Amino acid sequence: MELLERATWREAVTYRDTWPHEYVLLHKDSQRELFAVMARRFKDGEGVLGRFFSSRPTYLFLGGFKYWFDPPLEDLDSLRDGEEYVLNRARLFLDRRDFIIQPGDSRFPEDYPAAPQ
Repeated sequence: MELLERATWREAVTYRDTWPHEYVLLHKDSQRELFAVMARRFKDGEGVLGRFFSSRPTYLFLGGFKYWFDPPLEDLDSLRDGEEYVLNRARLFLDRRDFIIQPGDSRFPEDYPAAPQ
């Protein structure tokens, strides 16, 4: 948790009005230790398969946030040369949208569809 708190989180401005979240970059932000710890937790099976429209991210839930890698990352040994990796986080909704976001969903409760598709 200390590594997560010390990280320099950036606002994902492209999604500010739709799906607000933050991110940190492996190389540009020098976050190798954080990425190694988080990747290990995913690799050890702590992540939960989710759905964000048509994509299938694996989420890790910690301290009021859900975290996911882009691209997916299981360990630092699988890094591709020259590729930047992103650790994202978003505040939890505390409802189905923490696991499944589908057409018709938004970040606003009034747009919450009746049942997951």
